[in-house]
Amino acid sequence: MNDAAPAPTPAPAPRRRARVRAPELIGKGGWLNTGGKELTLADLRGKCVVVDFWTFCCINCLHVLDELRELEEKHRDTVVIIGVHSPKFVHEAEHAAVVDAVERYEVHHPVLDDPELATWKQYAVRAWPTLVVIDPEGYIVAQHAGEGHAHAIAQLVEELQVEHEAKGTLRRGDGPYVAPEPVATDLRFPGKALVLPTGNLLVSDSTRHQLVELAADGESVVRRIGSGERGFTADSFSEPQGLALLPDGSVIVADTVNHALRRFDPVTGAVETVAGTGRQWWQGSPTSGPALEVDLSSPWDVAWWRDKVWIAMAGVHQLWTWDPQTGTVAVAAGTTSEGLHDGPALEAWLAQPSGLAAAGEDRLWIADSENSALRYVEPTEEGEGYAVRTAVGTGLFDFGHRDGDAGQALLQHPLGVTALPDGSVAVCDTYNHALRRFDPATGQVSTLATDLREPSDAVLVGEDIVVVESARHRLTRLRLPEEAVRVDAVAHRTQRAATEVAPGTLRLDVVFQAPTGQKLDTRYGPSTRLLVSSTPPELLVAGEGAGTDLFRELALNPDVTEGVLHVSAMAASCDDDPANEYPACHVHQQDWGVPVTVTADGAARLPLVLAGLDA
Repeated sequence: MNDAAPAPTPAPAPRRRARVRAPELIGKGGWLNTGGKELTLADLRGKCVVVDFWTFCCINCLHVLDELRELEEKHRDTVVIIGVHSPKFVHEAEHAAVVDAVERYEVHHPVLDDPELATWKQYAVRAWPTLVVIDPEGYIVAQHAGEGHAHAIAQLVEELQVEHEAKGTLRRGDGPYVAPEPVATDLRFPGKALVLPTGNLLVSDSTRHQLVELAADGESVVRRIGSGERGFTADSFSEPQGLALLPDGSVIVADTVNHALRRFDPVTGAVETVAGTGRQWWQGSPTSGPALEVDLSSPWDVAWWRDKVWIAMAGVHQLWTWDPQTGTVAVAAGTTSEGLHDGPALEAWLAQPSGLAAAGEDRLWIADSENSALRYVEPTEEGEGYAVRTAVGTGLFDFGHRDGDAGQALLQHPLGVTALPDGSVAVCDTYNHALRRFDPATGQVSTLATDLREPSDAVLVGEDIVVVESARHRLTRLRLPEEAVRVDAVAHRTQRAATEVAPGTLRLDVVFQAPTGQKLDTRYGPSTRLLVSSTPPELLVAGEGAGTDLFRELALNPDVTEGVLHVSAMAASCDDDPANEYPACHVHQQDWGVPVTVTADGAARLPLVLAGLDA
């Protein structure tokens, strides 16, 4: 008889990984949430570091901030998340705007303000958001673009903890995050507003997860609705935004981070959920059906138009509708592809629609924020469907402040629209800190007011217009001017440098490596999808369209020397456990807009990392 304890089962050998030394984190804007300390990678040695390249205009970046919250809390003693703010728009390069965004979206980790994209370039990042994992010895071990990677990163972090605990290179303890001092104001980054039948104003107090009713003066607080804690109960919201008054006097609330619509009764104070499950919509999920059974994705604004609530579904670049009579939701416009393309509503492309305003029965105005565009939906002449048209704006990469003819006018990431009594429309031109006006009768764009701080919505009160100055935490009342303000014209393009590619054939590779313990889900057919298009369309002679392989041979037009490649990729992976009949599955997806310049010595291959490392 052997009384000796059985030999322990040896732990599995850690998976061998390609390792690249991580470049230093540098940015002229300096550090936030560190108590004034400048951080270096040496300060982070011994920790598992997740670097989150984000920009605050980007809805997908906001989704990732929410995805990372659980990881951040669970592994607080071994994991440090570092946000690197890499701006798309000129306004996002302003340090004060980054400070505001860090508070607005409750970012509870250090953030490096990188206005010149220095660290973005060092890490060869091509898309917002991108996550890079650095091990405790300072080596890059994984890169992920887009959403849906939180589970894979959590698993990788646990592997790294085991590996480096055994090596003695893991350092436990508090990270470098230092919370800023809170500021007391009645509103904190309010989003949208409406006038109640009583004459009072209802405001979505987004960062405080509440609705606030103000007296008619727009200043005196009458009551607060919601506990003020982030949640999805009858007494809580999560970063609510849009508000729409229904004919019965109730208010529909776009409960953005809960991915839901809520109905608020101003008389009783009751709040109920009328659409959404609390889960975020992913490709392949239902796009119509009973409203409480269909997932939504970051509804940002709502409007009552043609007997339905129209929803600016910012998270998937679409418009949806909710029908209170049938209790159903459905897609009304957009394909989920991000860009500017007019036509039949279900074929049009939008880019993070964030503001809606109905103008009678004939037109629904849209603030299409990432396109820096003013667009609208109208019934088709046959009356059997809808079409999407563009009034102002040219696409994802051109923006600025230019008045005059709508064909050459420029906006910068507008978030709000308001129909005016004379048939024109006011635009909250958020990143230009201005209120603009478009007159369909003349086709002219003008500026009504400047020196507003990130205006996100406006409502008419008598002869005045009340503007939600989100970054000044207040409502500002303006008299609509008879004459427009003169503003010197400014035009911009996105700061991202174009990728130089060789003429002829370009090999596109979307790099995807399934996380440890997972495999591509092929039970019901191909588990990957790749969609490619270009602006201008003439840039591609061949290779556009949809397919199931994550690589594509693209033929470039020799007569077109520059443009943008639009690439959308999705991969579904499931837990690789033969004993589990219903394994957990995870969707990874990302859209890229890659500016390219065709040059003789350019690259013949374009790698885009969805998950893993490019070999």
